[in-house]
Amino acid sequence: MQVDFYHLATTPLERVLPKIAERLLGDGARLLIVADDEALLARLDRQLWDYSPAGFLPHALDGGDDDTRQPILLSQSIVAANGARNVALADGVWREAAFGFDRAFFLFDASLVDAARASWRALADKPDVERKFWKQDGDGRWREGP
Repeated sequence: MQVDFYHLATTPLERVLPKIAERLLGDGARLLIVADDEALLARLDRQLWDYSPAGFLPHALDGGDDDTRQPILLSQSIVAANGARNVALADGVWREAAFGFDRAFFLFDASLVDAARASWRALADKPDVERKFWKQDGDGRWREGP
């Protein structure tokens, strides 16, 4: 599995996550977005609707009748009712259940750097895990780091 660590140094989660989701949907993939905080999920729900003036990213909060049909599902649980093989850990908290996915996006800001470092180190010994670290440069472009 691949784990992409995204250090949100200059651009907030609400702007980064829709771009990741858009790329995945463009590749025909599905995404599960996980956070414990209901208010954060509500903000992300609104942002996915308002992301682009030309359209929206199809999604839903979990618990609906059509969860299995959703390309993007937002949830407090790390159970992919939509069959997603990609998970975004939007609250910067590593969950062991992420190992059940092909790819995990671990998104964290400055307040969670220590926890992200601990997760990075903990994943170093996992033989089936490829870790990548992404940070924005001065122009706002994502660059792979050490």
